[in-house]
Amino acid sequence: MYDWDETTDVLIAGSGAGGATGAYTAAREGLEVILVEATDKFGGTTAYSAGGGMWFPCNPVLVRAGVDDTLDDAVEYYAAVVGDRTPHALQETYVRSGAPLIEYLEADELLKFSLLPWPDYFGKAPKARADGMRHIAAKPLKVAAAPHLRELVRGPLDADRLGHPQPEDYFVGGRALIARLLAAAGRHPHWSAQRNTALTELVVEDGRVVGAVVESAGRRRAIRARRGVLLSAGGFERNDEMRARYGVPGSSRDTMGPWGNQGRAHLAAIAAGADTDLMDQAWWSPGLTHPDGSSAFALWFTGGIFVDDEGRRFTNESAAYDRLGRAVLAAMADGAVTLPFWMIYDDRDGLVPPVKATNVGMVEPEKYVAAGLWRTADTLEELAVAIGVPPRNLAETVARFNEFVRTGRDEDFGRGDEPYDRAFSGGAPPLYPIDRGPFHAAAFGVSDLGTKGGLRTDTAARVLDSADNVIPGLYAAGNTMAAPSGTVYPGGGNPIGTSMVFSHLAVSDMAKGTPR
Repeated sequence: MYDWDETTDVLIAGSGAGGATGAYTAAREGLEVILVEATDKFGGTTAYSAGGGMWFPCNPVLVRAGVDDTLDDAVEYYAAVVGDRTPHALQETYVRSGAPLIEYLEADELLKFSLLPWPDYFGKAPKARADGMRHIAAKPLKVAAAPHLRELVRGPLDADRLGHPQPEDYFVGGRALIARLLAAAGRHPHWSAQRNTALTELVVEDGRVVGAVVESAGRRRAIRARRGVLLSAGGFERNDEMRARYGVPGSSRDTMGPWGNQGRAHLAAIAAGADTDLMDQAWWSPGLTHPDGSSAFALWFTGGIFVDDEGRRFTNESAAYDRLGRAVLAAMADGAVTLPFWMIYDDRDGLVPPVKATNVGMVEPEKYVAAGLWRTADTLEELAVAIGVPPRNLAETVARFNEFVRTGRDEDFGRGDEPYDRAFSGGAPPLYPIDRGPFHAAAFGVSDLGTKGGLRTDTAARVLDSADNVIPGLYAAGNTMAAPSGTVYPGGGNPIGTSMVFSHLAVSDMAKGTPR
């Protein structure tokens, strides 16, 4: 028997959307709960999300807005894009559980949500929605409503990574979701949230997880969990050894996950007998390469084209970011692309690449030029020489693309054929000519929002072993679980939505059980 330092009903590792949802659910249901966060800030990767969206079809927010949709249609869409890579029961549980979760949360006056239309990422799949009406987000929250959380919730990406000032008046996007959940949980008794505290080991007695060992400031403590342990501690994207072991491309410098996402929860669960799946997978995107060598998440390309090592296009540059990132990885695997690869664009908007959702508006262009990451030439042939691709190929590629612009149809890769492609170009095909010299090239790599492989679970988020047996007392959600979406990214808000749903289901299952 362990000499326990603390005892609680529910122990949760991780404070992103999943951990915060689980903590709120436990507190509201009258359970004692301890939430531990490995870093000095709450919020995980969720806090970095500018939109903080959730893909929850047919939820009360959408119903009130008069959206005509059905859960059967949403299940059909999800199954069509994910396929058989993950259990259909797990897929369906996610799709059908978002709406009742929002109904549960909205019963609390602090937990309010609004529409955030965002087209499904596979616009040609059966039952896809072009209008984005499966997507919602937490409403902004005045900092004055929870001032104690201002310095406790992880800042936006540019503030946390680049030191830029944080918004003074409101929590927005993913930070609003985290702040609302933590503020709501904090009104209930018998809950605590501990920063700089990492779960490092699970305690197993007679085949059941009965608690965990956590470490803070070099001190180890054993926490008994009478109902269960929920692992919602993010992925392992910041652990290069694990990335290499499981075959995840890229490196820790190129991820958008916080530094605390080291895979500790994964390793603790594996040591306790948990089975895993999808361990080579991540939520991908192209990444603008920076002078420090990192490549950071970039999307919403409003112009330009990507070319391979032969100066040829190889993908639809306006596709959803995970699809685009996977296209880059496929081209790399085929030997057509080596890093960096290049975006080609003209001077209509100047030197800065035509990318909206990245930090390009905050950079110092001269540093990128000095590092050789942004290159300029008077002609396409000269630009080709500067980036090491065949001049004739590049000139022909741009000429062919410009002809597609003239006709309004990309015959090679269908850029503009799907609603997502057109979401950031006013509904028109996102086809803009490359014909105003001087011409520019910007270096790109591959980035990710975090790994998505993890512990196999059932539909109640209970962790399974390799024989498909439940490991009693152990639950997983978010990027610590093997994602129901498999090797695709069906729509914006899937990572956050999945994390919230399965954390809520996990704690709900614990609440029905008998304390040990």
